[in-house]
Amino acid sequence: MTPIILAGGGTGGHTSPALAVAALLRQRNVAHAWIGSRDGVEAHRAAEQAIPYFAIPTGKLRRYWAWRNVTDLALNVPAGVVRAHGLLRRLRPRVVLATGGFVALPVVLGAALARVPVVVHEQTAVPGLANRIAARLARRIALTFAESDRHFPPGRIVVTGNPLRPDLRSGSRADAVARFGLDPALPLVYVTGGAQGAHAINRAVGEIIGDLLGHAQVVHQSGDNPATGDFVWLQTRRAALPPALARRYTVLPWVGAELGDIYATAALVVTRAGAGTVNECCQLGLPALYIPLPGARGDEQTANARLVGRAGGCAILPQATLTPGLLLARVRGLLAEPARLKEMGERARTLAIPDAADRLVALLMEFVA
Repeated sequence: MTPIILAGGGTGGHTSPALAVAALLRQRNVAHAWIGSRDGVEAHRAAEQAIPYFAIPTGKLRRYWAWRNVTDLALNVPAGVVRAHGLLRRLRPRVVLATGGFVALPVVLGAALARVPVVVHEQTAVPGLANRIAARLARRIALTFAESDRHFPPGRIVVTGNPLRPDLRSGSRADAVARFGLDPALPLVYVTGGAQGAHAINRAVGEIIGDLLGHAQVVHQSGDNPATGDFVWLQTRRAALPPALARRYTVLPWVGAELGDIYATAALVVTRAGAGTVNECCQLGLPALYIPLPGARGDEQTANARLVGRAGGCAILPQATLTPGLLLARVRGLLAEPARLKEMGERARTLAIPDAADRLVALLMEFVA
């Protein structure tokens, strides 16, 4: 028997809380496994952490018309439910933790058929469609932010916060300096658009990189989307810099185990406002300039950023007003006020619940005991 099943993924924001819970379950010798997609981010991250993993067919719940909606809803989702139901009957868990994303929904539906209790964890200020559906079948709904409670039935809600992967708390500034050849005397700006990168941010940063490096050094996680070619273009921009400035600029398609070291060194994070990154910045007390993704479901990224902004924990630059010149001015202005950056980080930290993983595991163990 495997007492606890984790389900969720598709993005880092849906994957990270399950990873944090899995790490704590491992420490406490509680058996667990993950059910997810065949090739999503959760499949790779679970393998890295040696978490037992079972792949199922998955579809995507799109809010717009596409022919893939037909095949996903008519074929992939039902096949995923059948596969998940079979796995749950075999593994015989006491509870399923669903952390969101379209990959979690077949597992939740399979759990309902198998009469296995479900706990849903919502990371954002505005819940996504998958979690809204899953919540109808859940025994408990764990929230990151108390103000999200209006979207769910009140009798099943508990505020746990959003867990942080343990490795991100143990980053080393010295290791980042050594790995990236950083100058300890210069502030580090970490630019990220998530695992896939952010085209608008990538291009704006690339246009101003020479001027920006006169005031700071930059580690830039750009993604490697062949449709945009941003990673190759940014490498070309770096190659055109004078050697002294090029040494201050690191472009990476993605960031792995070194993320904790980058966070331990960063003076400012320039980023989208997805749930995962916002939680990381709040948990670690990092000041951020958020450029929310426009058009995200329910405008959730803007809601995430505004929630932190109301606490004084970030600056916000809407993409509709984003220009290279304005981005340069905003970053320069923030770096010119170290005391303000420190206060922003401290205010962001007030929104985090440091023991979120413990709270979530305690909630799950109510069904295991």
